[in-house]
Amino acid sequence: MKTPRNAAPAGARKERANGTAPKIPLRDISRSLPMALMRAREAVMQYFRPHHRLHGITEQQWRVLRVLYKSGDLEIAELARQAVLMPPSLSRILRDLEAARMVNRRVVRTDLRRSIISISPAGLEMLAKIAPLSEASFAEIQHLFGEQRLDQLFELLYELERRLKKQAPPASPETEEEEQEGERRQPRSRRRSVRRPASRP
Repeated sequence: MKTPRNAAPAGARKERANGTAPKIPLRDISRSLPMALMRAREAVMQYFRPHHRLHGITEQQWRVLRVLYKSGDLEIAELARQAVLMPPSLSRILRDLEAARMVNRRVVRTDLRRSIISISPAGLEMLAKIAPLSEASFAEIQHLFGEQRLDQLFELLYELERRLKKQAPPASPETEEEEQEGERRQPRSRRRSVRRPASRP
């Protein structure tokens, strides 16, 4: 019988059972900031994921379309920054959105290595379908949590981001681990093929 990959050695399990394991200075899980933020994110996303799944689009693809709609045409680097995506992930997402005709790409004439991404009519059509559902979910969260408290939460999160970024080390691919895990949870056929709008006569 194979031992589970993440199983602790028998000695370590025995030490924990006997209360003789070494004391490691570590906060309780309830005080883990990354885990608390992830739990809050999951609590929020349960209100929005059904809308994405209903229309055959991933959370990351929705973010890209939303950013392009609000910010206009963008170069890939800036799109990645605003959509909070790592460039390798964004490249895969853009490939799928282009295949579904929801975004357009054009090359910068003065530098053929650079591309400009814009939302297409099909992308706007997708946004128009999901936006009312998304806004209704946000209104429900606002009602449950309280409008003033939600505004305060936004301000605190922005302030946390501003202060930590000043001292943060350079970003690494690990910062995208959650997004990549979210993509892996999507079935491959669904992740790579957003519903393509029917061709018009």
